[in-house]
Amino acid sequence: MKALRARMQEARLAVMLLTRLPAGRIRGEGPALNAARWAFVLVGVPVGLIGWGAHAGALALGAAPLMAAMLAISALALVTGALHFDGLADFADGIGGGRDKAHCLEIMRDSRIGSYGALAMILVTGLWAAALTDLAARAGAGWFVAVAMLSRAAMVCLQEALPAARADGLGKFAEGRSWAARSVVILTVLAIATLGGLAGISAILASAIVALAIGALAMRRIGGQTGDVLGAAQLASETACWAVLAVLLPV
Repeated sequence: MKALRARMQEARLAVMLLTRLPAGRIRGEGPALNAARWAFVLVGVPVGLIGWGAHAGALALGAAPLMAAMLAISALALVTGALHFDGLADFADGIGGGRDKAHCLEIMRDSRIGSYGALAMILVTGLWAAALTDLAARAGAGWFVAVAMLSRAAMVCLQEALPAARADGLGKFAEGRSWAARSVVILTVLAIATLGGLAGISAILASAIVALAIGALAMRRIGGQTGDVLGAAQLASETACWAVLAVLLPV
């Protein structure tokens, strides 16, 4: 029973950190962030369902596919507090404009958005909207949940693989190895590969390639991961998954 309560507290912390959904209150001493990392992938379930609800509801009411796509993206941004959009913008600004590690990290901590960050958000949001527009009704609830979970699995993999680039912040508090987190990632990937067929496997590969590219760039430029690196990996992986599905899912 004590172990179950601890897992529930960890799941609550994951929901509180990654979304704006009501999750109750953590009583007493809160769990460590790296202990709660196993639940990050599972947060994709309610987030994906909310995105699908906005998308399917708009289509059912007669909205054009582009409008439905934009409403779904808006719902996902609202439910996550635009957390990953902010991470992508800060990451792009830091990596694009930084001279060295210290300068990159300084820029990434600046709340103001620069040209690299603005361009990154425009390109990613545009590609995401184009993919959902093309998919229209083919983007069912299962795919919304699968993509939301898979993109958060990419984020967890970077936390597992890379050291923290700072001595503080989300990246530092969430670093370390977690067999529970690895197990959830493996089970998620196996489920999507089994149930999603070629499209599911392709989405997994796209997410992995994007995460590897962002992780390699972050390692080379700043020596590890930060919260902004993780946010960028999640959002870019999510977009890459939808782009692949738009090409591969049968009409």
